[in-house]
Amino acid sequence: MKILLINPPHTAIGSRIPREHLPPLGLLSIGGPLIDAGFDVQLLDAEFGPLTLRQIVERTRAFRPDIVMLGHSGSSSAHATVLALCALLKLALPRLVTVYGGVHPTYHWDEILRESPQIDIVVRGEGEETTRSLVQALSAGRALDAVRGIAFRRDGRVIDTPAAEMILDLDAHRIGWELIDHRRYSYWGGKRAVVVQFARGCPYLCNYCGQRGYWTRWRHRDPVKLAKELARLHREHGVELINFADELPTGSRKAWQAFLEALIAENVPLLLVGSTRAGDIVRDADILHLYRRAGVIRFLLGIESYDEATLAAIKKGATTSEDAEAIRLLRQHGIVSMATYVIGFSEESDRDYWRSLRHLWRYDPDQIQLLFATPHRWTPFYDTVADRRVIQPDTRRWDYKHQVLAAKGVPPWRVFLWSKAIELSMQLRPRALARLLFRGDADFLHAMRWYTRIGRRVWFHEVAQFLFDNPLLKHGPTLREFLGPSLVEREYALARRRRVIPIDRAADPQRGAPAHPSRKHSPAAVTSPR
Repeated sequence: MKILLINPPHTAIGSRIPREHLPPLGLLSIGGPLIDAGFDVQLLDAEFGPLTLRQIVERTRAFRPDIVMLGHSGSSSAHATVLALCALLKLALPRLVTVYGGVHPTYHWDEILRESPQIDIVVRGEGEETTRSLVQALSAGRALDAVRGIAFRRDGRVIDTPAAEMILDLDAHRIGWELIDHRRYSYWGGKRAVVVQFARGCPYLCNYCGQRGYWTRWRHRDPVKLAKELARLHREHGVELINFADELPTGSRKAWQAFLEALIAENVPLLLVGSTRAGDIVRDADILHLYRRAGVIRFLLGIESYDEATLAAIKKGATTSEDAEAIRLLRQHGIVSMATYVIGFSEESDRDYWRSLRHLWRYDPDQIQLLFATPHRWTPFYDTVADRRVIQPDTRRWDYKHQVLAAKGVPPWRVFLWSKAIELSMQLRPRALARLLFRGDADFLHAMRWYTRIGRRVWFHEVAQFLFDNPLLKHGPTLREFLGPSLVEREYALARRRRVIPIDRAADPQRGAPAHPSRKHSPAAVTSPR
């Protein structure tokens, strides 16, 4: 059978402004097992261009696949594009089987299959084993009931099979790197780049996270095997930068240190960027020199809020003092710190925005990423904001860069004004300008200057879009009226096997108490096959 993996174009500002693209890791992750099973697989990455939906249909028609598989790291904000594309594909190729996977369809599978006849099958949860079993069943003409982790239609009824089991051995399925031309993918100002995962999942209970339950539990790859794979990508394909898609790559100090030491031993000039928790940076204060020697140049710290009450309400499991210390430690070791600030967890007032700006000044991060709280129906956060009003009706803009929910007492124009003022203030403060011009080594300076150039372009683009292309609802429906009831009972997407690989806190005296066994993904995130 011929299978075409399609990475649909995304409307998010971040996808369009940098003019650089990273490989779609989720699709490559299912591509490798499918190739190894003997199937003819190709990738169509429509982010390049980006391609129009009509152009995608024409290229699909030229390949004449039996099956098209779609997914996107943008997940919910890419959903409308996926549906529109599949409708055109079905018109052009009526016998085509469309398979849709990723975070959003994992939780909305029944609605999608009831309301969208252009989607034939939904893959729920991790895709490597499920998609291979699915295609083998389709190829042999077998019934799909025995394939775990899917949903499909039969005789007008929507049928779901039992949840797929977690993949405990993350090295059991190889990534289909041969599906891409590495010369086309870059990041960080022209550096040849790939996306990888060291670990999947997160043990913390942040109630807004749209991916925490998707992975169900934290697991990691073999540290030495991953280091060798990254070194091979550098030596054979000229890869210079590694972007970690993990929610928490540093979750196990022991495993993460083993990876850093193995990569140092490979002696390859790679740069590493990713996201982690401030607490792990503080925990690793004595080995941060290994981070830098291995090539870590920037970590995004999921700080989210600078108010202790808000941190408690969203179950972040962090403190403001720990966050500030992590930024200081990263700077001490020549690693760029990026702090997030999320607007909309509560209905902030003007005074709250001013206080957050003052906290940001005090934290003094090298870079900031300002985001808007975006509710997902399968998260506990959804119920806490279900009665708030929706002002952004276009779900393609539910990309964390647009305000979705109204705030009482602060109209959208003033929220936007605060967000742009905070970004401008942080980028133009004297310390930031000094780091941009003088501080650090060549890699540090490149990171600061590249991000500033991109940030400037995004900033002006967002202002223009808000002024001229941002229709908002003045008296919109409540979130519950707009999206429907909560799906929080579906949060954990995978069946748990009896034997698990836990975060090794017990073996790590500096780590603290073991994680609660019920704790457990991006975008993400970038997953299988989002």
